[in-house]
Amino acid sequence: MSARVNRWLAAPLVLIVRLYQRFISPMRPPTCRFYPSCSAYAVTALERFGPVKGGWLAARRLGRCHPWTPGGVDPVPLTWETRGDVRPEDFRPADLGSDPVSDLVSDPVSNPGAGGEADRRHEHEHHTT
Repeated sequence: MSARVNRWLAAPLVLIVRLYQRFISPMRPPTCRFYPSCSAYAVTALERFGPVKGGWLAARRLGRCHPWTPGGVDPVPLTWETRGDVRPEDFRPADLGSDPVSDLVSDPVSNPGAGGEADRRHEHEHHTT
């Protein structure tokens, strides 16, 4: 099918998503785990790929959107062939360790002033008159 026919066939589905964005989404708290949001993803996928392939991409995205997913950046693929090339985990920062809070507290380079006793002695020396 041509892109023009796909857009025309997807128009009713896009309208439904736009109505959701306009009237239902503002009444709910922001809970998006992905960028772009699932509804924005659905509109782009439907307009780019039509109701069948775009609907499949949108349904897959909604299936990945749940409280146990870390989310991330998940753009709509540019072509159908490249749909598996970009994954949200490609955009997530590397894990600092098992406990990110203790990593920040114990790392004086990324968290100056958290170096422990030596820093406290050094501060005390500067504050004496």
